[in-house]
Amino acid sequence: MKVSREQVALNRQKILEEAGRLFRARGFEAVTVAEVMKAAGLTHGGFYGHFASKDDLIAQTLTHALLASAPGEIDLPSFTEAYLSPDHCADLAGGCATAGLGAETIRQSPEARAAMTAGLRRQVERFSRSAPGATEEEKRQAGIGSWAAMVGAVILARLSDDPKLSGEILEQTRAWIVRDAARVDAG
Repeated sequence: MKVSREQVALNRQKILEEAGRLFRARGFEAVTVAEVMKAAGLTHGGFYGHFASKDDLIAQTLTHALLASAPGEIDLPSFTEAYLSPDHCADLAGGCATAGLGAETIRQSPEARAAMTAGLRRQVERFSRSAPGATEEEKRQAGIGSWAAMVGAVILARLSDDPKLSGEILEQTRAWIVRDAARVDAG
């Protein structure tokens, strides 16, 4: 039975979404192609109609996940509050792809690294447009610093097996970003 173009596109979208969820939850190496296809409700045999290899799936999943996480402008205080929340930190499968997969991407294909780099560039630009500062250079510095602090805080909070320390990392990073933004705006 021939599948319509629309259904092919929907199937591909489902594969990318499920791969992103599984990769964030368990890592690239711990997830098989068969698991991704099963989670997407498709047969393993259909995989190669969409992707050349697991490496191709990883690179395209990163592109998909990072594009989905970077729409439009941000309100820094609101974004910071949501991003550095205990709920976001605990949501490995649905949380930030940069925090969840960044360290693993270092050891992936050049295509996966390029996808992560493109995602980082988009986020830096997005944060720079919304960051406090009088000049473009100050705004870019504040944007990069805020994004790096947020991603780093989520990674550190997830690393800790002490809920109190994890919460403190998130809370103090939130306070530091908001205080720094207020200082720059007042400056």
